[in-house]
Amino acid sequence: MQFHEINLSPELIQAVEKIGFSEMTEIQEKAIPPLLEGRDVIGKSNTGTGKTAAFSLPIIEQITEETRHFVNALILCPTRELAMQACEEIAKFSKFKKYVKPVAVYGGASMERQIYALKNGANIVIGTPGRVLDHLRRRTLKLQNLRTIVLDEADEMLNMGFREDIEAVLAQIPEERQTVLFSATMPPAILQITKQYQTDPVMVQIQSAAKTVDSIEQFYVSVPMGRKTDALHLLLTDKKPASTMIFCNTKKMVDELTEALISRGFPAIGLHGDMKQAQRTQVMNSVKSGRSTILIATDVAARGIDVKGIDMVFNYDLPQDHEYYIHRIGRTGRAGKCGTAYSIVSGRKQEYELRDISRYTKANITEAAIPTAGEIKANAMHSLQETILESCNGEISAEARTLAQKLLETGYSSEDLLSAILQQQVTDTMKTLPLFDIPRPITRKNGRKQETRNTVRVHINVGRKERMAPNFILGALVDATGLTGSDFGKIDIYDQYTTVEVPKEEADFIIDAMQQEKINGHKVTVKLHEERSGKQERFGSERPRNGYRDGGRDRRGGKAFSGRSHDKRHGSGSFNRRKRKG
Repeated sequence: MQFHEINLSPELIQAVEKIGFSEMTEIQEKAIPPLLEGRDVIGKSNTGTGKTAAFSLPIIEQITEETRHFVNALILCPTRELAMQACEEIAKFSKFKKYVKPVAVYGGASMERQIYALKNGANIVIGTPGRVLDHLRRRTLKLQNLRTIVLDEADEMLNMGFREDIEAVLAQIPEERQTVLFSATMPPAILQITKQYQTDPVMVQIQSAAKTVDSIEQFYVSVPMGRKTDALHLLLTDKKPASTMIFCNTKKMVDELTEALISRGFPAIGLHGDMKQAQRTQVMNSVKSGRSTILIATDVAARGIDVKGIDMVFNYDLPQDHEYYIHRIGRTGRAGKCGTAYSIVSGRKQEYELRDISRYTKANITEAAIPTAGEIKANAMHSLQETILESCNGEISAEARTLAQKLLETGYSSEDLLSAILQQQVTDTMKTLPLFDIPRPITRKNGRKQETRNTVRVHINVGRKERMAPNFILGALVDATGLTGSDFGKIDIYDQYTTVEVPKEEADFIIDAMQQEKINGHKVTVKLHEERSGKQERFGSERPRNGYRDGGRDRRGGKAFSGRSHDKRHGSGSFNRRKRKG
């Protein structure tokens, strides 16, 4: 449906067309008509679906010359950035209605300037709950004539602990008003607010989850514990996205990852809720100007910003809520463009979480391989070739031609000179790459892992004295490597150490993955097991009392546990008993 097909004034239609809008989004088409009628509305909509226009156009339409002198509408937002963004959009929509004056009020900014703006004819106020309450207490914000209140990103405001503030604001506005609530999710707390403060609301819900993910290519990479940053480094170097958003679950992780990427030469910058307003403004200016092409953020911080043209999204941490996954990857692939999203997972638990996300979003999340140094080098050479050929078709400066002539006069051939320049370029790309030459997990055929007969034993420096048990050892190996219990063989537990039979081609991968692991609370060291000739052990001649002997039987004649298939329903996993050939 077109905007001009609904009952909007010519001034609003003109402003909308000037911005470049013509076709309404689904949320706008469903929400604007009941809002224009004055009905209470509950809107379930994700970020980036056009909901700001959905609630602001009816608000602007209801302001007249007669009502211009008091606050007609109050819009509560969870973050400063979202309040500023909404205020900017409303100002654009009201461009041809000169008497409409939107004002944003939020913490971390000058109270005096906000008071001045409120006293100078503000009739739409957009603000965070805490700062709105401050103005109400000071009586610098008067809402006795308020006609509409909007709770934008209501679920996020509740997650941030604003419920008491919201209720305090609602207690100070007229009972006869229009109450509008927009939320990405509908937890019980949101439904309780709608029941308490809305009257016969119209529910507007759009099925945007599938639409959001359909236009986005989704991948995941599985890496050993402690190697996520290295994997991210390789992916960023290989894919070379022009603009990137990386999501972490905690403020601490945002800071640590930002510092790590900057130290590796990436133009990264972090954003989270503990930053002061001046810092947040500086971050956004750096991103919008292109000085920082990688933005690392928490979910809360990202919900309040609008960054256009994101090429790629990375989930460094998997979101704690499946709905957040949709919000995150929805940052790319907007405006009809295709986007790409990568999730980096470690261990079996995170693989199960990602599987649940895939089911929830009804999207295929394809496993991708970490690019090798050789692949990155080949891609860098191809990219360099394309860049040089493109430059040759453009204008070349006189300074560059002069330098080229001087180089040719040195006596070196043009081929040697060009090769040296290219070599330097490739060396600069490759010298910072992390060492990630770890054998990948056993490849799958027809959904099953290939059988591997060649095995070696690894030595783990904990044993019976640390009260080790087979399920502790095997559980740690499965969680750290992402392999299944059936990939591991005989486990022998001695007094001071343990040996485990593993596939030979996976030994280095397993050893590396276990270096930062703890088993039953004990930090472990894992290495290849050294054996003497005969049956005597390198580290002592003791026999494993509660381990598993050759032939698949322990000293009590019982069958040996040869591994487990990790089952999510049983937490630590269930074991498969089977005989092993000696």
